[in-house]
Amino acid sequence: MKVSLIGQITEVDREISLRERVYPEQIRRGKMRQAEAELLIGRMQAVRASLAFLQENEADIRAMVAARKAAQA
Repeated sequence: MKVSLIGQITEVDREISLRERVYPEQIRRGKMRQAEAELLIGRMQAVRASLAFLQENEADIRAMVAARKAAQA
């Protein structure tokens, strides 16, 4: 299955929002530490930033890949 960058970004945004709602309760119950929650949310935010970079530079990336393929042919 092929998923567009915007679709991936939307899903990551949903996951970040879910974690921001669920983790505080996990911390209060003692099932998760604050540092762990921050780490896990931070990782998802980094994934989002990577996807946003790819989306913003998609045309240039596609052009570069096409040029490399043409050079190999």
